[in-house]
Amino acid sequence: MAKGIYTIVLLLVSNLFMTFAWYGHLQFQKIYWLKNTGLIGNIAISWGIALFEYVFQVPANRIGHIEHGGPFSMFELKTIQEAISISVFVLVNIYVFKEGNLQWNHILGFALILLAVFVLFKKW
Repeated sequence: MAKGIYTIVLLLVSNLFMTFAWYGHLQFQKIYWLKNTGLIGNIAISWGIALFEYVFQVPANRIGHIEHGGPFSMFELKTIQEAISISVFVLVNIYVFKEGNLQWNHILGFALILLAVFVLFKKW
C-alpha cells in the first residue's frame, strides 16, 4: 500500500515538472526577462526543468513496478501516469497559465481517460 502511495505522489511531482517543461516556455512572453528567449534557449530551459521530471518519474516507476516489489504492472503505471498528467495539466493550465476555458468537451474527454483507468484496473 505504501509503495503505491509513494508511486502516485512521485508521479504527481514528476508531472508538475513535466507540465512546466513541456508547456511553460509558451508563457515566456509574459515574463520580461524571458520574453526574448529564442528556440535554443527555450529548449535548454525546458531540458533543465525536465531533468527534475525524471528525478521523480524514474523512482516512481521503479518503486511502483511489480517486479521491484510494487503493486503495479507496467500497463497500470502508464495508465496512472496519463490520468495524473491530464489532471495536473488541467489544474496548471487553469490556475497558473490561465489560458483558455475548460469546456464540456474537455471535461468529457478527461472523464473518458479516467474511465480508461477504471477499465484497465478492473479485474475481469
